[in-house]
Amino acid sequence: MKRYLILLVGFFWLATTEAQIQDVSKVRVEQLTDEQVLRMITEAEKRGVSDDQLLQELGQRGMAAGEQQKLRNRITTVRQQKLGGARANDIATRPEDTGRTVTGGVDLLDGVEQPQPQPVDTGLVVFGSSLFRNNNITFTPNLNIPTPKNYVIGTGDELLLDLTGDNEVSYRLTVSAEGTINVDYVGIIPVAGLTIEDAASKLKNQMGGTYPQLRSGGTRLSLTLGNIRSIQVTLTGFVTKPGTYTLPSLANVFNALYAAGGPSAKGTYRNIQLIRNNQVIETIDTYDFLTKGLQPGNVRLEEGDVIHVPVFNRHVSVEGLVNNPAIFEPLPSESLADVLRFAGEFTPEAYTAKVKVLQITDRERSVADVYADDYASYTPQNGDQYIVEEVLDRYANRVEIEGAVFRPGKYALSEGLTLRQLIQQAEGLKEDAFMARAYINRLKPNNTQELITVNLNDLMAGNEQANHVLQREDRVIISSIFDLREEYTVSISGQVRRPGQFPYVEDMTLGSLIQMSGGLAEAANIEQVDIARRIRRNTNVQDSVVSELVRVNFDSREEALESGFVLQPFDIVSVHTSTGYQVQRMVRIEGEVMYPGEYAILKKDETISDLIRRAGGVTEFAYLPGASLQRKASDAMVAQGHTALSGQSKRELAELEEEQADVREAVLANTTEEGTSTSLFFSDYVGIKLDKILDGNQKYDIPLEDEDVIIVPRQLRTVMVRGQVLNPNRVVYQPGKSLKYYINQAGGFTANAHKKKTFVQHANGAVEGSGWGYPGVQPGSEIIVPAKPEREPLSVQAWLSMASVATSLAAVVVSLLR
Repeated sequence: MKRYLILLVGFFWLATTEAQIQDVSKVRVEQLTDEQVLRMITEAEKRGVSDDQLLQELGQRGMAAGEQQKLRNRITTVRQQKLGGARANDIATRPEDTGRTVTGGVDLLDGVEQPQPQPVDTGLVVFGSSLFRNNNITFTPNLNIPTPKNYVIGTGDELLLDLTGDNEVSYRLTVSAEGTINVDYVGIIPVAGLTIEDAASKLKNQMGGTYPQLRSGGTRLSLTLGNIRSIQVTLTGFVTKPGTYTLPSLANVFNALYAAGGPSAKGTYRNIQLIRNNQVIETIDTYDFLTKGLQPGNVRLEEGDVIHVPVFNRHVSVEGLVNNPAIFEPLPSESLADVLRFAGEFTPEAYTAKVKVLQITDRERSVADVYADDYASYTPQNGDQYIVEEVLDRYANRVEIEGAVFRPGKYALSEGLTLRQLIQQAEGLKEDAFMARAYINRLKPNNTQELITVNLNDLMAGNEQANHVLQREDRVIISSIFDLREEYTVSISGQVRRPGQFPYVEDMTLGSLIQMSGGLAEAANIEQVDIARRIRRNTNVQDSVVSELVRVNFDSREEALESGFVLQPFDIVSVHTSTGYQVQRMVRIEGEVMYPGEYAILKKDETISDLIRRAGGVTEFAYLPGASLQRKASDAMVAQGHTALSGQSKRELAELEEEQADVREAVLANTTEEGTSTSLFFSDYVGIKLDKILDGNQKYDIPLEDEDVIIVPRQLRTVMVRGQVLNPNRVVYQPGKSLKYYINQAGGFTANAHKKKTFVQHANGAVEGSGWGYPGVQPGSEIIVPAKPEREPLSVQAWLSMASVATSLAAVVVSLLR
């Protein structure tokens, strides 16, 4: 509470020279500028106080609930408009510029000490404020322009003096602090206070004695600006950042206003004063520039100029359906029509017949309506809030017709318009219109709906009783016969080019459906095309048959395409594959064979040895025990391949598979930095024994399948040791050495090694575990030592549970003994 109290004192200490007001119930949010609210936000964030905490404390200090809500809205608006922009850090007013005392990071004197009218608190921005606070707009003076003839020379200016013709000489002269320049062979010449044009004439006269050709015209004189001087101007009054600014001497009033952030929330945009030598020489109305692009009064500044921004005279706001809602500053001579023009006029959806105005009287607020005829004569008052509302979401003369007519839509309701006339305006009924019944959905005076039934047969036959006179907002609904039934479709699947579902049409044939599906595929069996037909029966009849099978036979593809077999709605056509149809299957052989590459399988029982022969046999560098077969297969097929190739019993194979599964689980759960990873298990590799296959042992010579890849590696000379060993590396293969030898060559097991789960993956993809002793090692083998699975320590609850179970068992044993 102490921290919040200090913060609130900083926020809402309304200081004067002799008194302080601590009761926040007297603070009015509309009297606070955006800059003050921004500084409140910044200070609150520094002190860690949220918006809700701030508002809660303000309520305890006496702030009314309405003022709290206004402050919340202002905080949200200022965050979006100020903190979201690149100039958020430039908004805070500098105390040294204002001469005011800032308490708690917030200067609330700005506006409180002034009795002038306050801006309207609507969450809108002041019209024109974005012009001077938008980084995408720059008012940097253009220094790359010809020297203005009326430019007044001052101290610090650099003059470029050029003589051409009979005499050729150039001077770069800087105006001294005394306002003079020193020209060689001519002397010191005063130029300060002269325009460029006057200074050129003076130089021509005084240099005529040194350069006589200047008088005769044989020599020409040119005087231009080089580097321009800097000037200082002061901005006072209600500007965002008042103070003294250093600007180029070519700067104008707008350049200075932009440098200072423009007028503040209470500064005028219509009566900005340029003061020179204690006299107001220009009054600038920025609305001329904002609304017309004109810049009257935007003159060039001079040293010591003062730009003064008085407080605004009146503020009104325009919100709602206008193109530019904002806070505006109308002059006494301007009307509401001018304000609406400033706001960009109405949007297309606006209700333009009148504008609602919320006013502030001497005692209370009031509401009034200003009608369109009075826009040009109504004089806006300070604090007016104009609200432009939307037109009513209803039609004064609309009827609608939808459904089975040629031009459904909305139509104008003329006096005495009948249903038959409306149908004629909609270009008449479609052929599929349901003539037995149509509806008129009518809105009754009490906004309830009623449904009027119409027989279209009677209406079109001339029965006037069915020809109802339509009313506003009547909606005529004419159904199509197709809307009143399920959408009919047929489908075709199997050996056609584009199988799928198609809309059913009357007398649709099988041949036309095949054509719609893109025709028959090459593998289509035309001798037997099946059609499953929906059975329509009484729902009370119990029968297990759900569809009827119709079989159609053709002798040729042409006959199928020209088939006149008539389909029925919801038929399902199935075109089967021809018996014995086969597509080419490809395999690939890589590595140490004479002709590696892709080969087509010539017969169903083609084996590995057949492919090796077609590839020209193996080379002299082939390492046959390391050859492998890569096949896309399930785990069950891989296990079956191991059974055929290893010659082990089913019990041994089951134990080996269980052991390998444990190893895989351990490796998956304990991937280590030494490089053990799941990529070591190739589920699509089948270990083969190519050396035995080429020796003629048909037991290992398995048939090939589509996309098989046979890899015959070069002679391998190393063994890879991975996982939980001290130095994972490659070890030179030594014939006859056991697995333990290679483990020792890698530094031995680590403390975390799961020795019993060590396994070997051979070059041909086969895996051997250590369930029956350490497996053998071959050239190219990889030895994998997994990590022990992590064990979580038992919790206190687990120990208590175990103790409870042990106690119960002891009690049972004692009871049995007794």
